[in-house]
Amino acid sequence: MRPDPAPPHRPTAPLPPPFRSDSTVLAIIQGAGWPIWPLILASILALAIIGERSWSLRTSKVAPADLLPSVLADFRQQGASAALIERTAAHSPLGEVLAAGLRSVGATREVMKEAIEEAGRAVVLHLERYLTTLGTIAGMSPLLGLFGTVIGMIEIFGAQSSTGTPQQLAAGISIALYNTAFGLIVAIPSMIAYRHFRARVDTLLVDMEQQAIRLVEVVHGERRA
Repeated sequence: MRPDPAPPHRPTAPLPPPFRSDSTVLAIIQGAGWPIWPLILASILALAIIGERSWSLRTSKVAPADLLPSVLADFRQQGASAALIERTAAHSPLGEVLAAGLRSVGATREVMKEAIEEAGRAVVLHLERYLTTLGTIAGMSPLLGLFGTVIGMIEIFGAQSSTGTPQQLAAGISIALYNTAFGLIVAIPSMIAYRHFRARVDTLLVDMEQQAIRLVEVVHGERRA
């Protein structure tokens, strides 16, 4: 018997190149065109604000639970001394509010509460820092994406002319879709973070207000601790 002939050699298809995320991102940016750059800058700024506010709005940094008991203990021992007021004010935003109350220890309850409220308004501005910018980015990003979409539509209509090319049509579609998607990608997390931080500020303010009222009541003998 004659051996079976060997099957004909078939050239194997070349293996696909390894996936590279950096080249993919660069291709997306190139496909989105120049309107994507304002969105990229907005996303970097939003990430920076989210990181900074996440660090700055911690309870241990804004309204530590052990501050008021320590202040009351020192107040019972040495009264509202200048050293106690200075140390308390430099401790945290809650310390600034409590220090304002300690400066008005000799005044009436209403005057002391008014001093605390004035200090609280200044603390609110500090806690809400950059949140307006974050909210602006959340509202502006869809508009920037829409702007890129309009630019892409202009490219698409230009491709329909007698001098238009398929490459110009594809470029217009890429610009429109990429900018729309990236605008939403930037806007949605920014809005979530903005709402979260606003709620976080409100919670911290309520906590500080309760501790400040407790200080007023202890100073004026309405409660022991």
